[in-house]
Amino acid sequence: MCGIVGAVSERDVQGILLEGLRRLEYRGYDSAGMAVLDGPGAIQRAREVGKVAALADAIERQPLDGHLGIAHTRWATHGQPSQVNAHPHMSGERLAIVHNGIIENYLELREGLIADGYEFTSQTDTEVVAHLIGKHYQALGDLYEAVKTAIGHLRGAYALAVLHADEPDHLVVCREGSPLVVGVGIGENFIASDQLALLPVTDRFMFLEEGDLADIRKDKVTVHNRRGEAVERPISRFEHGADSADKGEYRHYMLKEIHEQPRVIQATMEGRLTDSRVLEQALGTEAGRLLENVRHVQIIACGTSYHAGMVARYWIEELAGVPCSVEVASEFRYRKHVIQPDTLFLCISQSGETADTLAALRQAKQAGFRAALAICNVPGSSLVRESDLVIMTQAGPEIGVASTKAFTTQLTALLIFTLALARHNGLEAAREADIVAAIRALPGQVADALALDEAIAEMARAFMDKNHSLFLGRGSQFPVALEGALKLKEISYIHAEAYPAGELKHGPLALVDSEMPVVTVAPNNELVEKLKSNLEEVRARGGELFVFADRQADVRPEPGVHVIPLPSVHPITAPIVYTVPLQLLAYHVAVLKGTDVDQPRNLAKSVTVE
Repeated sequence: MCGIVGAVSERDVQGILLEGLRRLEYRGYDSAGMAVLDGPGAIQRAREVGKVAALADAIERQPLDGHLGIAHTRWATHGQPSQVNAHPHMSGERLAIVHNGIIENYLELREGLIADGYEFTSQTDTEVVAHLIGKHYQALGDLYEAVKTAIGHLRGAYALAVLHADEPDHLVVCREGSPLVVGVGIGENFIASDQLALLPVTDRFMFLEEGDLADIRKDKVTVHNRRGEAVERPISRFEHGADSADKGEYRHYMLKEIHEQPRVIQATMEGRLTDSRVLEQALGTEAGRLLENVRHVQIIACGTSYHAGMVARYWIEELAGVPCSVEVASEFRYRKHVIQPDTLFLCISQSGETADTLAALRQAKQAGFRAALAICNVPGSSLVRESDLVIMTQAGPEIGVASTKAFTTQLTALLIFTLALARHNGLEAAREADIVAAIRALPGQVADALALDEAIAEMARAFMDKNHSLFLGRGSQFPVALEGALKLKEISYIHAEAYPAGELKHGPLALVDSEMPVVTVAPNNELVEKLKSNLEEVRARGGELFVFADRQADVRPEPGVHVIPLPSVHPITAPIVYTVPLQLLAYHVAVLKGTDVDQPRNLAKSVTVE
């Protein structure tokens, strides 16, 4: 993985490809490259380790002019980051290829190709695919047929884009387990792993399905499914403005996205709530029937989305009275399961292309779950297309690798779902109306939390020379503490752990000293008095406390105790509001430490391989 861009046009495509790569930088990568078919009919290639800017500099020195080209940002999976391992890869001088995903049987294929006389210059699985297609092209003399034949030998996940100098008027692309979208223009067409890459040139997109093989020409796009049947994939318009991909007045995308949360939370609830109840049909036309007899909910997710699922478990069991299990997708898919009757399978993913989550969903559809519900941010994603019910989070493009607005909109969507499910399990109308009112208050309350930005920036100075931190929470605030710790470690590289506050005596208390800042969230709920006792345990060991507390919780500042008061919020929606100051804390600590906030080291935005 990471990012693919391609174009076939009447105009030079070099600038289009470069801008597409820049717009895919949010995914995380370690090298970038481009191959363009020039006027005389030769493939010109440039590859550089590091940022897209390094590739742009190389191309400025030696331009790659032409009307047909492919480009790629790579995140190393096979072979270290290096120029020879960077994409595009070639077979001979006439065929070039870019690839996202992992070919599981590449070693077996490589041995066979070496026996056939092919020489390898990289350690990648992608070069194997290039030579395999090249081998079949020599036999068949047709690029489309060569790609079709070659992918029949592949095991794994891939999105491929291929060009050949002998066929200068088209690209051949395909996907299996890794996303690929076609951007439809006038007298030109494009491909990318993410529609965001193509917004400067088109707002019309065709999403390829699993197993699709497509021929991309200037004036038409031809698609065949995995059975070889010609199919028409619908063309849709991108719903978010192109400025979603710009930082605007903000220093970083992450800060912009943190401050977008009141608006996107509002967008996520629009059309799904009346003044007093959830509109169940907003989950899908079959929602009423599928939710009617749900007796158990199984939530699957990864990373930040997993933390959202953990919060949802508290809501589902409290409001709907339905048992709920939450599991990391990469663990769920590799163990035997005992499936309770009438279990709803709920997947959460920002991108809708997370490999482990998709694999778990596909297993679940064969295993006898009642139905599959997706909480997702990308309308055309695989997760959305393959689920029975869908709630789109309406967060818009999230560029920063560390998720912020995607998390709070996931929580908003999960709470809306919970109320719909709870109504089928006896939730009283007055209770539902009370929580709907709390949801409607969220945009204003999140805006109030954002107003604390300066105070939090000042608090962040205390973390500049620290190497470790501990986060505490109780009840539904424990997953919020987990998310706060994850944000801090992701972008500031400070080691951070989170625990339920009641677990302090069971181990973490041994770590507490003056060099271990302890961060906690303290809404004014039924657990606040117990939390205060836990905080006293920290103070007694010389620990320094940083507390985000409800103004009515009576947590007072004193030496070694730094308190930032938050407005009172409903206990059900408190996890959403209390997430925001922890995001700001992580952001300001990272800025002070001088890290790459939007593209932290070693991480990718969309994890489309295991």
